[in-house]
Amino acid sequence: MRYEVTDDDTAVRLGSGDVPVLATPRLIAWLEAATVRAAVPFLGTGQTSVGTAVRVEHLRATRVGGEIEVTAEPPAAPAGRRLTFAVRAVDGSGQVVATGEIERAVVDRQRFLTPPPGPGAGR
Repeated sequence: MRYEVTDDDTAVRLGSGDVPVLATPRLIAWLEAATVRAAVPFLGTGQTSVGTAVRVEHLRATRVGGEIEVTAEPPAAPAGRRLTFAVRAVDGSGQVVATGEIERAVVDRQRFLTPPPGPGAGR
């Protein structure tokens, strides 16, 4: 997945810093989007995945107008309902911008969205 850094993606705009470069929260959102897409082959009917852990090192600044390509490598052997993706972001010059892991859990969509019973339920 490719992105171009805009003013809306900067640390200044997102409140995560005071310089007009790619904000870490936006970068993580892009990396997570790549894991959502990469998780699809591991999902059964009625299932979705939800993020559970993020371990990312943001190594290099990217200015407005810069291009970023993000990738998520699926696990070779999934561990039950947990999927751990190796993630990476590379800029237009081929420099590594970020690297790390993002974990997702496979869940039943309907069950996940159903609110828990309130106090006294089932009595």
